[in-house]
Amino acid sequence: MGIKVGQQAPGLDLAIKAYDRTKDGGDDQFQDLKLSDYNGKWVCLFFYPLDFTFVCPTELVAFNKALGEFEDRETVVLTASTDSVYSHKGWCDSHEELAALKYLMIGDVNHELSSAYDVLDDEKGIAYRGVYLIDPNGSLRWLAVHDLGVGRNVDEVLRVLDALQTDKLCPCNWKQGEETLN
Repeated sequence: MGIKVGQQAPGLDLAIKAYDRTKDGGDDQFQDLKLSDYNGKWVCLFFYPLDFTFVCPTELVAFNKALGEFEDRETVVLTASTDSVYSHKGWCDSHEELAALKYLMIGDVNHELSSAYDVLDDEKGIAYRGVYLIDPNGSLRWLAVHDLGVGRNVDEVLRVLDALQTDKLCPCNWKQGEETLN
């Protein structure tokens, strides 16, 4: 992989488009943003392969159900695929569980963001299931990339986020509230 934990997260200043399901409609649902807009906050950015698929909505719904837990940790959740923001809207409009989505969906149709995060399958033009935790200073602190057919475990993402936010040594299988290493 071209990106490395402990270094500045890539693509912080890329101009990207996102779909915001929480807006009432019209052009307000589509936003221009940069990841650097979230400087000073933790960011959980996760990529998924495609809209209108089978495993992907299970992940989007699981992250949405855990959104309050991310917010309790002062962490913004963003998702991205190589679909357009209009495809994201159409998928959310047609899928009962995605209709309640409360975080932004990035449309990476030009593949700049998925390339920057080294999850793009160039032949298929889609992203692998990558998840990245970026700290308030814009440093990449953790990443995991899954194959196309394997969904992620949101509880593990939260466990790692908790460990990173202690800024201490955390042993194997550590969970929030347990002793850290001195």
